[in-house]
Amino acid sequence: MPPAVDRLTLGPLATNCYVARSGGASAEAVVIDPSGTAEEIRTALAVVGARCVAILVTHGHFDHVTALADLAEQTRAPVHAPAAERALLEHPERFTPPGINVRPCVPEVLLEGGERLVVAGIELDVLSVPGHSPGHVAYSTDGNVFSGDVLFAGSVGRTDFPGGDWPTLIASIGSLLAELPAETVLHPGHGPSTTLGAELATNPFLAELRDAPEVAR
Repeated sequence: MPPAVDRLTLGPLATNCYVARSGGASAEAVVIDPSGTAEEIRTALAVVGARCVAILVTHGHFDHVTALADLAEQTRAPVHAPAAERALLEHPERFTPPGINVRPCVPEVLLEGGERLVVAGIELDVLSVPGHSPGHVAYSTDGNVFSGDVLFAGSVGRTDFPGGDWPTLIASIGSLLAELPAETVLHPGHGPSTTLGAELATNPFLAELRDAPEVAR
């Protein structure tokens, strides 16, 4: 059964934080990209009667991790994060704009891509999708993919940040389109959810992928 997914749009850049629960009514939840504040996320968890047992990070950009250290400390949930994004989490002051405070956090589980996680009763495949940031990962589970800032409804992730690269980003998006079914629901880091098939058909930034034989549907 696909997980129940709640989207919380939080923080200074309206970043999507996701709460996923197995079977729709589980008392355990996984939190993906804890933006905003820990209090906001814990309130959302209380509403559905769940507790956070794991935290997943797609990448280390500040707007996706503003609540990370507090939520991990308050819930004692282990943090899973890309190994190549570790410096952004452990030394956020080097990468965060003035006026925004992000506490450092040391992740318990470092990911490279290719792992399979079982957290809160949900099996997730870790997919390496660099381009927006060097170590970016996505998390795929049962018809859903949490894509961070790789692909959005009608747009794609920026590549003008340090470590960004356009050809790498397009290759990462191509891998998602090739490996996952068209009906897969895409839960992006910003904006509304969509499907991979809809983005392949209409997203103006994916024109070069539409004729690629490995992703054509």
